[in-house]
Amino acid sequence: MKSIPESHHDLLKDETKAFVYLATLMPDGSPQVTPVWFNTDGEHILINSAEGRIKDRNMRARPTVALCIADPANPYRYLQIHGKVIEFTTAGADAHIDALAFKYQGVPKYPYRQSGEIRVKYKIQAEKVDAHG
Repeated sequence: MKSIPESHHDLLKDETKAFVYLATLMPDGSPQVTPVWFNTDGEHILINSAEGRIKDRNMRARPTVALCIADPANPYRYLQIHGKVIEFTTAGADAHIDALAFKYQGVPKYPYRQSGEIRVKYKIQAEKVDAHG
């Protein structure tokens, strides 16, 4: 990702297994923060959730988000990202959550799927990036 300084590119690699703390906005404007798995497509941060969850509803209604990706080995080294959800889709979302399950847990299939659950993949465009540590 061109907006991420080279010194922090390792935080985006699959072998780092860093979580992203995703902040979305509730209907009353208050923040809601959730740690989530992520990866990138080289240009965007990609996350995944189930349709109807709070973060799903918030990102659909209010696509402005903030992200914090902390180095698992040193929490004082992190990326702070302000961005926008520019796309959300169910197409490829099941394969995406399976890829994230492999990245974070080493299993080929997402083990927490609920009956009837519809997965959604979100593409986030970074608008402002601050690197620390």
